[in-house]
Amino acid sequence: MKKIVCFGEVMMRLAPEGYLRFLQEDKLQATFGGAEANVSVSLANYGLNPFFVSKIPANPIGDACLNSLRYFGVDTSLAVRGGPRLGIYFCEKGSNMRPSKVVYDRAGSSIASAEPSDFDWDAILDGAQWFHFTGITPAVSDQTAQITLDAVKKCREKGITVSCDLNYRKNLWSREKAGQVMGEIVKYVDVLIANEEDSADVFGIHAASTNIESGKLDEEGYKSVARQLVERFGCKYIAITLRESFSANHNDWSGLLYSAKEDRFFKSKKYSIKNIVDRVGGGDSFGAGLIYGMNSGMDDQQTVEFAVAASALKHTIEGDYNRATVAEVKNLMGGSVSGRVQR
Repeated sequence: MKKIVCFGEVMMRLAPEGYLRFLQEDKLQATFGGAEANVSVSLANYGLNPFFVSKIPANPIGDACLNSLRYFGVDTSLAVRGGPRLGIYFCEKGSNMRPSKVVYDRAGSSIASAEPSDFDWDAILDGAQWFHFTGITPAVSDQTAQITLDAVKKCREKGITVSCDLNYRKNLWSREKAGQVMGEIVKYVDVLIANEEDSADVFGIHAASTNIESGKLDEEGYKSVARQLVERFGCKYIAITLRESFSANHNDWSGLLYSAKEDRFFKSKKYSIKNIVDRVGGGDSFGAGLIYGMNSGMDDQQTVEFAVAASALKHTIEGDYNRATVAEVKNLMGGSVSGRVQR
């Protein structure tokens, strides 16, 4: 079974029940999540062999965090233990015209204080076929930026495929620093995932005739973005998620996959998601779907269809983790959208 390594930060998620606002009641629900951890859970659900790599505190909260990943079948044996604390994020789900809100409490986390010497990439990547990370990880600290660069360089040396979800987070670093750091790291990326904002925020590459606030997207503009990214960095594939946001509860969702070798675009079908349960982790489930498709013999069209269907299902599932199975994703791909009870 192919070994897939996912590297990044996992945090505790504290959220009020349902659509309540922060501290509207005196309790918060505690779960775990983080971009690369979310990907690893999806891959385990699909029957692949994901290893989640991070630095996790050696205390009961760290134990609970790793146990939440092991529950789904994610291998955590390569995670480094130590450091002061697990990061936390607070999530308040939006409704209709009220947007969702996230508040981070991650300064000084174990992964943020990690050093390059904590990770022996020769050993971690031994036998691996795929390495995945997001732009969030290098943003956490200067050290994690260096650690990520070390990892992707080692992947290139070993012939390991690298995927990256650009995932720009303005609360973690500036556009200027993101462009500088990611500009070096993305040179080693084979499959790059970007949404309608990331390529503009990080690399100054804009999609023409697009207004993310109005929900209007121009597919031709994204094709230009994909070609520019390939020209600048030499990636083999560019994947772009297309979210048309009409309210916090109603999004249209589709995706594009560009093959540089064929100079060809593959467009998925569009899903209208009118009663979103939880959109956090939607992009991560798209990335996991791409990785699954490219590692299970699917062609490019099938791969982008699987990725978009998987992420559409994630919008119906509470929490960071996508608990959908391959059979459920393929059922949706086949046109089963009625939501009728299955007996």
